[in-house]
Amino acid sequence: MLHVVVMGVSGGGKSTLGRALAERLGAEFVDADDLHPQANIEHMKSGQPLTDEMRWPWLDVCSAEMKRMDRVVLACSALKRSYRDRLRVGAPDLLFVYPELTPEIVEARLASRQGHFMPPSLLASQFATLEPPTADEKPIQLGGSLDLEASVNAAAQALSK
Repeated sequence: MLHVVVMGVSGGGKSTLGRALAERLGAEFVDADDLHPQANIEHMKSGQPLTDEMRWPWLDVCSAEMKRMDRVVLACSALKRSYRDRLRVGAPDLLFVYPELTPEIVEARLASRQGHFMPPSLLASQFATLEPPTADEKPIQLGGSLDLEASVNAAAQALSK
């Protein structure tokens, strides 16, 4: 069993890293953005951050999706400890990969991203909500300056231990 979440703010490269990491590990890849109900997507498109009440059912779907798979990498914001705890319901062995990015790095990435429902105007609310994983969660922390290949290598190496 291998259950991994690549977490962080929107625009931080979770899907790109998660997809590459899943390929390296021979795991399935799931993008939590694809599991949002339409109401959540419309809410974010209108420039409003999700409330916890809006996130709980979505997190439950993400957790259930992971539970049905033996090897999966999920790209999911998982911004708060309580959200990560909710994801652990379906996957108690869940491991988190956390690229530590500055707002400036993410702003630059968002400036070039097209076709996503999350507007750059919500970035500040993402960082305001973010509770980085603590040592007791044993996150795999990646430096924000690493390129994709170095990030995949570092995460895969840490997960193999």
